[in-house]
Amino acid sequence: MTTLAFTSTQAVARPGLHLVQLHDELWRVTRPSGDVLGYVELFRVRAGLRFRAKRFIARQRRFVEMGEFWSMDDAIDCFGF
Repeated sequence: MTTLAFTSTQAVARPGLHLVQLHDELWRVTRPSGDVLGYVELFRVRAGLRFRAKRFIARQRRFVEMGEFWSMDDAIDCFGF
């Protein structure tokens, strides 16, 4: 299980997922084996901070937006299946 502390968010822990912070506003989500599942992007809107989850579709070599969320936890939950 990986536990990470993010700036302006709470600690995140998910069994079976590994998050690598690439810069202040982007995290890569992988399986422990190294397979890339996608990315979580942090961005600002007038009402505050949002998190966008993007799933990587390897066969098609593209990303599919899975949603925008008010918390990092909710964005990461998209990769738990």
